[in-house]
Amino acid sequence: MQIRDLPYVDPGLPDVRSGPRFLLWLGRRQRGGQLRSLSWGLLHFVSVMALPYGVGRAVQAVVDRSGSSLALAGAVLAVAAVCIALGDTMLHRTAVTNWITAAARVQQLLIRKTSELGSALTRRVAAGEVVAVSTGDVEKIGWFVEAVSRFLAAALTVVVVCVGLVIYQPALGVVVAVGVPVLALGVLPLLPRATELADVQREKAGRATELASDTVAGLRVLRGIGGEELFLKRYRRASQDVRTAAVRSARMWSAITAVQVLLPGLLLISVVWYGLGLVADGRIAVGELVTVYSAVMLLSYPLRHFEEIAMAYSFSRPSARRAARVLSLERITATKATAAGDGTLTGDLYDPATGLLAPAGALTAVVCGDPDVAGRLAERLGGHPAEPEGLPSALLGGVALDEQPLEAARTAVLVQDKDPVLLSGTLAELLDVPASGSVAADRALAAAESGDVLDALAQASLDNDPMAAPITERGRSLSGGQRQRLALARSLVTDPEVLVLDEPTSAVDSHTEARIADGLRDLRSGRTTVVFTSSPLLLDRAEQVVLVHEGKVAAVGVHRQLLSSEPRYRAVVTRETDAEQQLVGAQRGAPEAVFTKADTDDIEETA
Repeated sequence: MQIRDLPYVDPGLPDVRSGPRFLLWLGRRQRGGQLRSLSWGLLHFVSVMALPYGVGRAVQAVVDRSGSSLALAGAVLAVAAVCIALGDTMLHRTAVTNWITAAARVQQLLIRKTSELGSALTRRVAAGEVVAVSTGDVEKIGWFVEAVSRFLAAALTVVVVCVGLVIYQPALGVVVAVGVPVLALGVLPLLPRATELADVQREKAGRATELASDTVAGLRVLRGIGGEELFLKRYRRASQDVRTAAVRSARMWSAITAVQVLLPGLLLISVVWYGLGLVADGRIAVGELVTVYSAVMLLSYPLRHFEEIAMAYSFSRPSARRAARVLSLERITATKATAAGDGTLTGDLYDPATGLLAPAGALTAVVCGDPDVAGRLAERLGGHPAEPEGLPSALLGGVALDEQPLEAARTAVLVQDKDPVLLSGTLAELLDVPASGSVAADRALAAAESGDVLDALAQASLDNDPMAAPITERGRSLSGGQRQRLALARSLVTDPEVLVLDEPTSAVDSHTEARIADGLRDLRSGRTTVVFTSSPLLLDRAEQVVLVHEGKVAAVGVHRQLLSSEPRYRAVVTRETDAEQQLVGAQRGAPEAVFTKADTDDIEETA
């Protein structure tokens, strides 16, 4: 797999039973890249370790005054230099490829899981944790995956060098062969503590990221209640906790690095001291001592990869554990998914939990006193996991949506929540979504009353073309009402069999809202549409209005009828208090006020 071939056609089915199993699965999925990296790493490290042999031969050739031996030593050094350059270049290339492709695989898996779970993901996992996994954690996971091949190449090189030294000069080679395992394993007692501190650092960093993400998401509310300073103090404390944990972790890793420097130094001193005695006794030549000395000195280079792999694993293990936890979440289904008939879902939309029935081809408005209940009901109507768990699935044409393949359910029912996201790009790209083709972009924009939005975008476009105008990330360059109307236009372009809208006009003025209500009713004529709203303007255009009270359907009718006959409905729509309802009833001389058409029109104008 090369970087140019990304993204993966299929990132695979990960092993998410634990963090280490997930890392092992990633490594297995990249066997080809790992073997290439291992091969180039062996060429590079072995070539580096061939330098001491060439240097020793050159020194001995000078001592022996042998020109041919000196020429041979020069040839060995030249070949080693070429192999070092080639091996290092290709090792870096393959290692970076492994890193990026591993990180890309994890990101694709996370995107697939996010698409599968929808907004239910952030209710089961903190939004900050999702952000941490999809940004910093994927890099650390990729680092470990690519470091494995380099570590294996370094470990094999160390084994080859030790065996070679024992064969080349047994007296000194045995000393090196005994000392190198001590160098490699000398830091093991420190690794558990270093890993523990790294875990603490990552946990605190994740909490700080979650706090920052939640603060940014609720910044407007915080400003409204004056809570900015409170959350700023909390984030400062969280940041200081991360700094303290990072310093403690760095101290432990610096101790490990110091041990990695100290032990090779002691081995080098031992080899030189013992080797000088052997030279003085005439048991070895000067060139052989230089070769062994240089080999021991250069062994610190491959041995550094032992420290790196320990560090990479300690940092990637909690990251892999978090990624595995997110990827292990499943879409809640009652039974195994099976397609219904030809795969096309049509008919009435029914929610057994509340008794809500939205007739096929009609515009149904739903009134809920609790916005959270409305949001959960809207998602359940789209076949998303029930909240709380255990509630029966919504039915479309008598078929349970959560028992259908995800693609079929999403194609049949589109849910637009109360805070839709606009991705960065042009308006044309925003409206380039999977669609039936029956609704053109201009018709959808007109129905969503987006004329002033198009004018504003045309002014921001270089060629006065609103469709080519750039839209910033999450539509931050637009007002709340403009974002809401563009999101509605995008949903209308899709033209699904069933469209569920949660407060689609909460950020627009009443005149625009009235025109949107007419455009929505006309454009979606003959198609099933469910709108969660408490706006009298939208409710008056609906063919059927359903009141959901305390989790159950309490009343069904049309807006004007319910307004005059259902006090609970009137309380939600007009925002009347109990005292105001009693006062209105007393003034009209009846226990329940009877509203005339003129009264209803007054309520709509004030609302």
